[in-house]
Amino acid sequence: MTLRILIAVTHLLGAGHLRRAASLARAFAAEGHEATLVTGGMPMRLVPTDGIRLVRLPPVRIEGTEFCTLLDEAGRPVAADRMAQRRAMLLAAFRSLHPDVLITELFPFGRRVLADEFLALLEAARTRVPRPLVVASLRDILATPKKERVAETHQRVAAFYDVVLVHGDPRIVPLERSWPVDMGLRDRLRYTGYVDDAPGGASLPPRGDEIIVSGGSSAASLPLFHAAIEAARLEPRHPWRILVGEGVSAEAYGRLVAAAPLHALVERARSDFRPLLAAARLSISQLGYNTAVDLLRTRTPAVIVPFEGGHETEQRQRAERFAALGLAGVVPEEALSAQALAEAVRSALAAPPPPVLDASLDGARRSVAIIQDLLRAKTPVRPASHPAKPDWSGLDDMLRRLADQERSLLFWWRDDDAVAHTPALDRLLALAKRFGAPVALAVVPAWIERSLVERLAPERSAHPLVHGLAHANHAPAGEKKAEFGPHRPLPEMAVDAERALALARAAFGEKLLPVFVPPWNRFDRALAPALAERGYRGLSTFGRAQGQTTAGLAVVNTHLDPIDWRGGGGLADGQRLVDSLALAVAERSAAPAAQQEPLGLLTHHLVQDEAVWRFCEDLLERLSAHPNVRYPLPETLFRCPLEQARLNGTLGDGLS
Repeated sequence: MTLRILIAVTHLLGAGHLRRAASLARAFAAEGHEATLVTGGMPMRLVPTDGIRLVRLPPVRIEGTEFCTLLDEAGRPVAADRMAQRRAMLLAAFRSLHPDVLITELFPFGRRVLADEFLALLEAARTRVPRPLVVASLRDILATPKKERVAETHQRVAAFYDVVLVHGDPRIVPLERSWPVDMGLRDRLRYTGYVDDAPGGASLPPRGDEIIVSGGSSAASLPLFHAAIEAARLEPRHPWRILVGEGVSAEAYGRLVAAAPLHALVERARSDFRPLLAAARLSISQLGYNTAVDLLRTRTPAVIVPFEGGHETEQRQRAERFAALGLAGVVPEEALSAQALAEAVRSALAAPPPPVLDASLDGARRSVAIIQDLLRAKTPVRPASHPAKPDWSGLDDMLRRLADQERSLLFWWRDDDAVAHTPALDRLLALAKRFGAPVALAVVPAWIERSLVERLAPERSAHPLVHGLAHANHAPAGEKKAEFGPHRPLPEMAVDAERALALARAAFGEKLLPVFVPPWNRFDRALAPALAERGYRGLSTFGRAQGQTTAGLAVVNTHLDPIDWRGGGGLADGQRLVDSLALAVAERSAAPAAQQEPLGLLTHHLVQDEAVWRFCEDLLERLSAHPNVRYPLPETLFRCPLEQARLNGTLGDGLS
């Protein structure tokens, strides 16, 4: 059972919500499911998103504890049009993905300032057939609610949600400590254990002498850092390391560096924080969710200064519980000073090691198992057939939005597996000429027939590319097909790539674009430098382009494949394809113009049935009706590559 999972999360202050949601997405992906994370907060460098599709909404954030005042990247109050664009993109992502499971992180128990977009998403899920499983994802402790908010939240849970996942261990802290749980909510609750973003090894390293100070990702940790620097002067017997998160400005960070004594190192937060913490003599920190997990995993002695700004109670409640279990000493935020912190450090250094708790730290894997079990019981049924004519209005709306911004959509077309002149090739070239859309033909060098060379010679809108050598599968049995995959020695593949380019050049001469298109869109990326050395200028696969170049090769990818390869051929779900296009255009409208990645169509003229041809014709006709859609020449794209934006995921299968 392969599931499509959509997780919607917006972190406003630190990175904890995003990190936990990304961990869940990666856990689903590790089980073979298609996981998409729709994130609406500021980008966070140290949150890994490998293996999952990422959709970035125009970001919002807050400053301090003003959770009702949303700001943009520049610190300006967010305008209504940005909120409308976020909502449109969120709904486009939902329609595009057709998820089996929809997970909202924190909402409806929090993020009320974003209620409009979350409720629109939930209403779309409620009315879709088949309806997805709808899940709320919560941390172990919630902010203390106002009485009127509790009833509103419970009503929303009853109206929209199938299950509420609590990512904690009730033996450490049950949800009831921070939120009133009625019978309706209790029936939906499932405890998963804590979600560990970076699981520890089987054994812990020996303790060193270092004292580590950390404070999460936001500037709310600055008072703790300043107090720690002064406490380090009072406690010089140990080296101190103060790790400052991304949310602290460069100016504030510079002041911390300048103020630190010689035995206190101030540096930016690091991806290897867990090993540093595991080897530390003592940890000084706030106590957000991820820090709690780190301490439970590493068993490092700790002094906690819980964040309590803006009447926040989450960290104080967690700190009180840790103190009661003998896991940490606590310095209340209102009592924080260099002297108080230094005294707490001395007490912690003299205390016995914290007890070993049998805490559940397998929350990500357990969350996947819970949802899989629920879906097996629910047995959702997909529609037996798809509408013959998709609704193009969502795409039209997104193209109009782009035009309103006075921006263009760059659209290009690649067709794979050309070897000879056929009626299907004539149809392809006629379609390209009709709509003025140049087509890049990925030709298989070892199988080029003279008829193909002669047919393409007069076609100014057809541009040959190099499609592997012989389109031969070298992958071991049971693995995905690849001609240039990691199963073969690099020198051997480099020789084949060089031979392929020579054969294609001999056939097409100057008409050939020296662009490598790996068969099945799979190849060992370690081959890229060898391609550049042997005369290739570009690279084209399927899906997200990671940047402008790879090893000196211009990278221009395709993103939409209308063929249902997994279903045995024919047209994939036409409405899903159109919704995917709308989402892709929306993502480009949210990206800076200089970073817009060309949107690429991938076709296969030799195997397309009539439904696929009709879809391609309808698509090109629709795009051509919008004057802001441009068709750059493939030669131009690969000669002068545009700055690539990260398209968050892929559309279709992209097999060839």
